[in-house]
Amino acid sequence: MIMELKTIEEYNELTHAIIGAALEVHKALGPGLMEAIYEECLIAELQMRGIKVAHQVHVPILYKGQQVGNPLIIDLLVEDSVIVELKTVQELQDIHSAQLLSYLRLTGNKLGLLINFNTAHLRDGLKRVVNGL
Repeated sequence: MIMELKTIEEYNELTHAIIGAALEVHKALGPGLMEAIYEECLIAELQMRGIKVAHQVHVPILYKGQQVGNPLIIDLLVEDSVIVELKTVQELQDIHSAQLLSYLRLTGNKLGLLINFNTAHLRDGLKRVVNGL
């Protein structure tokens, strides 16, 4: 599941590309739609740009070495290395960042992006979350 990018520059380049794709989607659609619509459009935009993306990725939950309950479902996993969690909320809350950080810890990934499409300007709905970079 984890592709080790070698440098912070590689992470920065990938997150820049993801944000660019999200900006294009937001510019085309605007705010106010359902999260699933933005997800499908962002997947299409990333693929058009030649970026590998998996969506609705199921990750088993291990507790003390034992698999328990239902799997964690990640919105997007880009290039096997960056988790992208999409939202369509009034504003991002601390719990959204905490949720993404938990996802990063459970998967061993180091970087995630929160993208809230329900904003007039997408830059106001972006947050980068880091786990040990």
